[in-house]
Amino acid sequence: MSDSEPDEELLSLLRQSLGISGEPSSKSPATGVLEGAQHIYHNSIDVALDTYGTKAAAAQIWRLMQEKSYTFKTWSEHSLHPKGKDEATANFIFLMDLLNFCFWSESSDPQQRFAVEYQGQRWTGYWSLVAAIHRALDEDIPITTPSFWITDTECTDDVLKHVFRSATPELIPLLDERMTCIREAGRILMENFNGSVPQLIHQAKQSSTALVNLLVTNFPCFKDVATFEGRSVHFYKRAQIFVADLWAAFEGQDLGRFHDIDTITMFADYRIPQMLHSLGCLRYSPSLESRIRNLNELESQGSWEVQLRGCSIWCVELIRKEIRRQHPKAEVNAILIDFFLYDTMKDREADAVETIPHHRTRSIWY
Repeated sequence: MSDSEPDEELLSLLRQSLGISGEPSSKSPATGVLEGAQHIYHNSIDVALDTYGTKAAAAQIWRLMQEKSYTFKTWSEHSLHPKGKDEATANFIFLMDLLNFCFWSESSDPQQRFAVEYQGQRWTGYWSLVAAIHRALDEDIPITTPSFWITDTECTDDVLKHVFRSATPELIPLLDERMTCIREAGRILMENFNGSVPQLIHQAKQSSTALVNLLVTNFPCFKDVATFEGRSVHFYKRAQIFVADLWAAFEGQDLGRFHDIDTITMFADYRIPQMLHSLGCLRYSPSLESRIRNLNELESQGSWEVQLRGCSIWCVELIRKEIRRQHPKAEVNAILIDFFLYDTMKDREADAVETIPHHRTRSIWY
């Protein structure tokens, strides 16, 4: 072997240490998410992918990720994400992703939207949920303990309303649905997994796709499925992000070790399509773009919404492939690209430089 040739054994060990398994297959047969996305992409008439825009975005994303030294360890650098590597962190992440949906506000006034005050700062969006969980734990409310969720005398509606109380007049969206998810998940964990999130994780035997399937099979509120052009398509946004957050929080070890982590796709929500459109990767039909710009809601699991979500998944897959084509040694997967795009979108939102609003759908799926 010449000095210029890569040491494949060393590369393999490096991938294992990072929790990345190398180049994933073009399909994800265990979950069907990628196949469904491809089906949506091939049959979509209102959302299209711009080939040149996607290639340019791939180069830009990789350059910025390198400049920022962006890895899965960046996840733990945020002040609100849990820092431990134990059962308490696994429980925290489970609750966090159980309720990781629908934070957008109908108010045009940022000061009026749902927000959580914690440690002297006001948090909105996804971070409002994470802050609310921390705040409850600080108040000695065992909100991340599954057995607590099914204790009728303790985990009452009033207690949960207190946990998710707002610093503004606007309540957290879909509060009733969130309370239903908590109680349903608590019952299932107690009945099927001895009330233990780690036991649920261990049953997957370090397979990310197996863990996703355990979630969507056992927990109805994780079964994120729709029908498009005569075919059932899977998105599994919150089930997949649970795996991704474990992988990042535990840095690919212990409860976060998955030998097939690269089979996880991006997490189809309302923020990433917005970012992909801003980057010139996605194009919308005039009717769909008009509806989004006018802040009109899209029907949950309707054709427009399904096209947006499916084409976003496929777009990120193409971006990942393009990065790997340009940089064969790049340790990158759809999870890291999604995390990076979301963080970048939040930065743009804070700086008020959004080029298009995100689409609006009220849903527990994202």
